[in-house]
Amino acid sequence: MREIFLNWWNHIPEHISPNIVKIGSFQLRYYGLMYLIAFATVYLLILYRLNNEKYAYSKKIIQNYFGWAISGVLIGGRLGYVLFYDFKYFLVHPLRIVCPFDFSNGFHYVGILGMSYHGGLIGVLVASILFCYKYRIDFWHFADLFSPAVPLGYMFGRIGNFINGELYGRVTAVPWGMYFPLDPRHQLRHPTELYEAFFEGIFLFLILWSIRKRKYFDGFLFSLYLIGYGLVRFFIEFVRQPDPQLGFVLWSFTMGQILCVLMIFGGILIMLIRRSAHNRGKKSYLKGDGCALKN
Repeated sequence: MREIFLNWWNHIPEHISPNIVKIGSFQLRYYGLMYLIAFATVYLLILYRLNNEKYAYSKKIIQNYFGWAISGVLIGGRLGYVLFYDFKYFLVHPLRIVCPFDFSNGFHYVGILGMSYHGGLIGVLVASILFCYKYRIDFWHFADLFSPAVPLGYMFGRIGNFINGELYGRVTAVPWGMYFPLDPRHQLRHPTELYEAFFEGIFLFLILWSIRKRKYFDGFLFSLYLIGYGLVRFFIEFVRQPDPQLGFVLWSFTMGQILCVLMIFGGILIMLIRRSAHNRGKKSYLKGDGCALKN
């Protein structure tokens, strides 16, 4: 019985189609649907917090912000992939950054492939700072509103990666390993998409959501999210297959690990600065009149 179950489990990715609909070369993928579910999940969690906690933001402000945030995630995620993971290719093929068609051998719809989490994070932070500046909103307070909800939405993104059969792990002998159809070597691999969906998604969500009402200063939950995600992703990268076009970037560390180290230090730095400002009872402001970063 155990052998039957493991045989079924090991081959799950080979029996999953990444397409909802496929007409000729046109493909509508579950990955895009997972993005929609992710944004909807975060939105509903934010509405729950607005209705049950002491946040004075209106529903209209949140709806307006989501347009900015989604744009930041998509633009930042795409540009982050281009810059961090395959810059040489896109330097030669710049149209492929935004064009979903391949003209190298006829005319084929291939979609826009390649998104970077860290690029998406940078993109949404830029969008958030600009939004706060425009509407004179406390950035750190606003970031703390969203930080506990983000991991649960992120989980769906990794499920989308799993359905696509991409971002799989390194070769393994563990019984819960899986065979992925995109693996040219067709060997048992760590299902790192599922590891990330659970630890960077569900696990981190449960921690941040459980302490969301006990933050010590504005910016606390945001900095804790940066540190928590960075730590979890850093260790999972040890069993995740490095990107083939990059391999190991520094010694035995991947690009993802290097970006996570920067993320961890950024989170620690923000936490120290915000705690110090809170203890001094002072207020910090971004340059200009908007987006006051208040304690």
